[in-house]
Amino acid sequence: MACGRSRCFERPPLTQFTDFGLAQPVLRALEEAGYTTPTPIQAQAIAPAMQGRDLCGIAQTGTGKTAAFALPILHRLALTPRRPIRRGCRVLVLSPTRELANQIAESFSDYGRHLSFTNTVVFGGVTISRQEKALANGVDILVATPGRLMDLIERRSLTLEAVEILVLDEADQMLDLGFIHALKRIVKMLPRERQSLFFSATMPKNIAGLADQYLRDPVQVAVTPVATTAERVTQEVIFAHTGAKQALLNHILRDPKIERVLVFTRTKHGADRVVRGLEKVSIAASAIHGNKSQPQRERALAAFKDGSCRVLVATDIAARGIDVDAVSHVINYDLPNVPESYVHRIGRTARAGADGLAISFCNDEEKAYLRDIERTTRQKIPVAGFPEGFAPPSRQEAMDAAQAEERRPLPQGQRPGQRQGQRPGGGRPGNGRSGNGGRPEARGTENRGAPARSGRPDGNRGPDNRGGERQAEARTQAPRGEPRGDGRPQGAGRPQRTTSGEGGRAIGWLDRAPRS
Repeated sequence: MACGRSRCFERPPLTQFTDFGLAQPVLRALEEAGYTTPTPIQAQAIAPAMQGRDLCGIAQTGTGKTAAFALPILHRLALTPRRPIRRGCRVLVLSPTRELANQIAESFSDYGRHLSFTNTVVFGGVTISRQEKALANGVDILVATPGRLMDLIERRSLTLEAVEILVLDEADQMLDLGFIHALKRIVKMLPRERQSLFFSATMPKNIAGLADQYLRDPVQVAVTPVATTAERVTQEVIFAHTGAKQALLNHILRDPKIERVLVFTRTKHGADRVVRGLEKVSIAASAIHGNKSQPQRERALAAFKDGSCRVLVATDIAARGIDVDAVSHVINYDLPNVPESYVHRIGRTARAGADGLAISFCNDEEKAYLRDIERTTRQKIPVAGFPEGFAPPSRQEAMDAAQAEERRPLPQGQRPGQRQGQRPGGGRPGNGRSGNGGRPEARGTENRGAPARSGRPDGNRGPDNRGGERQAEARTQAPRGEPRGDGRPQGAGRPQRTTSGEGGRAIGWLDRAPRS
């Protein structure tokens, strides 16, 4: 797998963190956390990154890639302490989503707890004035989503003229979310003399082109390919018609042995419907997706992490950055229309040497997706019957339930088609923008994948991901042929695959190593 004009780093991999020559404060933090053995991506990437080499890494979420770039960066800051310029930063880390940006910033704080450095994270959906204040005196490390970064630059609250190290994390996802124009603008503002570290789950031609253009004689490192599923994950598929899925999920989640479960849906509205269905049978659940405000997303993720809410329902895009230990089950309520997304989803369980179970629901229209997944992963997913004691509802019963859901009364003051907490005009009180914490959606629902007209080079709107996160979710909506609420299909034919850039988690990393 080529990465532009890169060449592989030929030094044999090191087996202990103490072998790298990292600064003592960094080693001390690793020792306190119990980390001694690097993961494969860390073993290959840390040494050349410490030498100042540009690097192109192919690695999935869960392989420890955050530490692969965070540890060399902290080592460099420890050796060359100096004050950052006003409204500037020494290190810039770009992330496609808020959750992943938060996770990266937390990792820097953890690994650098014994160092004197400043870092902050900026993304949309929160007050920009606070972020401007945090940047006023400059920071050593800035973690940002591209949309909010451009907002700060345009407001002259941030300059990139003193950046020494650029990290582009989840590069393929960046491009899928429509950030290519923003990335090109950002790179032009950076000094020519800098170190650049690119990480991506896959290496399509457009990413290789970026690497050729922005990396100088890069080292290439790669770990387990995207098509490999986690060895410790037990997989099974249950065939059920669309109307039986909610009842099946409710039945499965009544089992008290299921400690923490991540449920994946294909759409944002589907995630909300699943949560409402669970609440009807007194199963507490939260949803996380692009229509949720930042405080809502943070509360849902915090409750899932601390165990106060054992069920989290998510879309593929919003799940980026969810790195939670002790996820016992992953349930694919909807099969993804991109095979690599399946690998990425089920990799959320079986972490840190634990076992996990991935259950997929498959209706008639999704069988083509199942075949694509099995072809990509080169393995047959075992078919399981309905669990003991479950009696699936008939299609007519499911149709009646769906119609009742459609007739469900709206909250007081909410109009049809309007999200809860949103003004009739589309915006929340006092911010002049549409709902979701000030992040406007691309106009219209019939063509949700189309970019909104805004006059911006990237073709998206909004202060954070400029609509990119929502558009990517819109590109993975229900396939043609998926039954509507009344039970009739929208169209016929084989479901169409789309590209979301989601990849699987690489395997083979050793226990007690830092995870991204």
